[in-house]
Amino acid sequence: MDAKFITLTKENIATEHICCAFSDKKCANGYELKKEWLAKEFDNGYVFRRLDERAKVFIEYGAAETGWAPIDAPNYLLLNCFWVSGHYKGQGYAKALLQSAIDDATAQGKDGLVTIVGTSKFHFMSDTKWLLRQGFTACETLPHGFSLLVKKIRPEAANPKFKDTVKSGECECKEGITVYYSNRCPFSEYHVHNSLPETARKRNLPLHIIKLETVEQAQAAPPPATIFSLFYNGKFVTTDISACMDSRFDKIAK
Repeated sequence: MDAKFITLTKENIATEHICCAFSDKKCANGYELKKEWLAKEFDNGYVFRRLDERAKVFIEYGAAETGWAPIDAPNYLLLNCFWVSGHYKGQGYAKALLQSAIDDATAQGKDGLVTIVGTSKFHFMSDTKWLLRQGFTACETLPHGFSLLVKKIRPEAANPKFKDTVKSGECECKEGITVYYSNRCPFSEYHVHNSLPETARKRNLPLHIIKLETVEQAQAAPPPATIFSLFYNGKFVTTDISACMDSRFDKIAK
């Protein structure tokens, strides 16, 4: 494999694409909001690395202590979005990107890598089975479908764990639809504020939208997935943003 990868920085992010939604005009605002989010996170050492192609081949990670996820994982790197799509699969790009994160963790003296996944495949989350084949192991699993995977560099290091806020699989509001989301994904802003209100109105369902705008809010949130999580009558349902759409909501909510 002869691949060139680009690591985005504050200096080049204005002229480089960030893979997701670059051709989706309706999500153009969300695309720019994701770029703004990244630019701020770069100050915390956050990494966005992608293939030098017009493709969805990329990895994102940063220190777990400043990660937008409700976990306790001191001295770990937290893997966030990690995606290799279409005909780029099976060519070694995923392994190369993962190895770059492992190399960074080793160079920084980290205990290892940690990531949040579904016990089965969840939308907008990494491929659980593939990560397990790469040497990750599950160190905690929640009954509503989330797992915390770890790949240790120091075998004696303590295991990461979920915060207590996510253990129940429920949120405070027990009526109708409640959504938690952030600008970590270019698709979330449009569908939460344009598709979902119409979907809720058609079903006469109360709608509560909670935007996570700081790392403190994200780390204290009830869903492990802070890109997008939908609750129905107080119980977690899905990380699938397409549930916002009228044509998809009923099937997913069941």
